[in-house]
Amino acid sequence: MHINLKQKPKSPVIIEGFPGFGMVSTIATEFLVEHLNAKSIGKIWSEKLMPLVAIHKNKILQPLEIYYDKKDNIVILHALSNVNGLEWEISDMIVELARQLKAKEIISLEGVGSADPKSNNAFYYSRNDKQSKSLEKIGLKPLNEGIIIGVTGALLLKSEKLPVSCIFAETHSKLPDSKAAAKIIETLDKYLGLKVDYRPLIKTAEKFEAKLKGLMKGGKEAQTLKEAKELSYLG
Repeated sequence: MHINLKQKPKSPVIIEGFPGFGMVSTIATEFLVEHLNAKSIGKIWSEKLMPLVAIHKNKILQPLEIYYDKKDNIVILHALSNVNGLEWEISDMIVELARQLKAKEIISLEGVGSADPKSNNAFYYSRNDKQSKSLEKIGLKPLNEGIIIGVTGALLLKSEKLPVSCIFAETHSKLPDSKAAAKIIETLDKYLGLKVDYRPLIKTAEKFEAKLKGLMKGGKEAQTLKEAKELSYLG
């Protein structure tokens, strides 16, 4: 596994998000790339990655692509590929990327499960007192208890000497959760002063939920009809 960079920004903030619970981080990083008009400056490459690409606006998107928002000096690591089994190697690459660019901060985005469907909180974890105070100032609560796995868990163990912050948004389903992603964007907007409108994500979530409810209703009706037909056959 190695890093290919066409450009090396100086002292950026690195934001990373990998497929996880509710796909929150993946949705959030994709939204950031689009709305900040970030440009591709490289990739993390390994033939161990799933051979998956997406085509967007007639361009191929890499499984682990690195984008740069020059205006805000932000590097965004956007992941399309499932990275199960590669978490340690990828965390090493993020640490190496931070060292090469002398990153000001690494921000890791995650979704966390919540049993309360009405709850829409965001939490943080940081080893840095200054960053902790800044995150609390914008209304985030510290994650006092929790288990962090995947790339973020590996990164926290590998990056003891680096300024790493984690932002977690509550999600209530394993299905893609745009509302939780919008909470992440809202938090980043306040924390970094991005002036990004997160409301389109909420609208996306509402459309998705309406579609999902329709599919579920249709599924129940189809199941009822199927059972009725089976009973008529038996009769």
